[in-house]
Amino acid sequence: MKRITFCFIVIHRKGLVYDMALTLSKKAQAVKPSSTLAITAKAKELKAQGIDVVGFGAGEPDFNTPENINNAAIKAINDGFTKYTPASGIEELKKAICKKFESFNHLTYQPNQIVISNGGKHSLTNIFTAILNPDDEVIIPAPFWLSYPEIVKLAGGVPVLVRCDKSQNYKLTAEQLEEAITDKTKAVILNTPNNPTGMVYSREELKAIADVVIKKDIYVVADEMYENLIYGESEHVSIGSLGEEIYKRTITCSGVAKSYAMTGWRIGYTGSSVEIAKLMGSVQSHQTSNPNSIAQKATVEALLGPQDTVDVMKNEFNKRRQYMYERLSKMPLIDAVEPTGAFYCFVDISELLNKSYKGTQVETVEKLAAILIEDYNVAVIPCRDFGFEDHIRLSYAISLEQITKGLDRIEQFIHDLA
Repeated sequence: MKRITFCFIVIHRKGLVYDMALTLSKKAQAVKPSSTLAITAKAKELKAQGIDVVGFGAGEPDFNTPENINNAAIKAINDGFTKYTPASGIEELKKAICKKFESFNHLTYQPNQIVISNGGKHSLTNIFTAILNPDDEVIIPAPFWLSYPEIVKLAGGVPVLVRCDKSQNYKLTAEQLEEAITDKTKAVILNTPNNPTGMVYSREELKAIADVVIKKDIYVVADEMYENLIYGESEHVSIGSLGEEIYKRTITCSGVAKSYAMTGWRIGYTGSSVEIAKLMGSVQSHQTSNPNSIAQKATVEALLGPQDTVDVMKNEFNKRRQYMYERLSKMPLIDAVEPTGAFYCFVDISELLNKSYKGTQVETVEKLAAILIEDYNVAVIPCRDFGFEDHIRLSYAISLEQITKGLDRIEQFIHDLA
């Protein structure tokens, strides 16, 4: 006799109540929404209401995409380059990325090692989908970009958080890495320049970490999205450039969002072994078909065209960085380490949490952020979701005028505490 299985749906007057057979994904339910996007959306909502809000949450440059890049996109449209492309990206852009990797990162990749994706998050999703099996562990130094653990979990992996304190400039040491590795460890994420701290790993620090990666035979996922935004005497070093053995174990991840003010264009890319690139391309072929065709043409121009606009943006960010850090350094009850990359200041506000505002203890970083946006019209990013529950992140990807106004308000808030 043929067996028939039924799934029942109970209908109530107010709508549908689903049987347990239709329970939604536990994996999806476990994912935390992005607090950075939520804060930024709140600030934009208040601005739309005519409220003078200073938003320090920006994770994107406040500059327009350079004109030569826009023109390349317009040409692509006029030329009819609006159809599907190969799943992992067009050959022209892969060659441009290889050239950029060679000249800037001192990494030698061939086009069949490159996968072009719909932005940095998509690249990371491809990476972990390609390398992780259920319950594989990924070491994530804290503070971290808040999407890392969520992307790892969605790929079936287990995030292992390693706290890196202010005394070590919030950077992972080789000793910490070796201690955290188990027989389940598949990879470590290394983000330099770092979001949210603005810290840059030195060549010596990377060499020590590379030695551990090689010894333990794991992968390093090198997120270098902010690679062009480095200030002062610091230099960008790609860990994969430090020798053949670490190169084989490195998946280098970057994109054009931050360096070229192209956040909305959604183009990221990776360099890896041919085997991993093939797996990522296969996954992407089913999930998204291909990266945006027009944005790919624009990215060719971004990478191979004039780079003077990158320097202009970088110089402006540096002026803002110096001003913000100098102001923060003079404020009472808070502490910040000088950032040398990206466009963020990571601020220790632990002493403020013990203070009172209008007769009530501030207590948590979330309460502090709520007070600032509601009473002082300043939006900051509370960093509990970045692995540090007593810090905030301030972006200087806004005008110097706005930075000055916002810091004035934060300073007033500190003086209003009891």
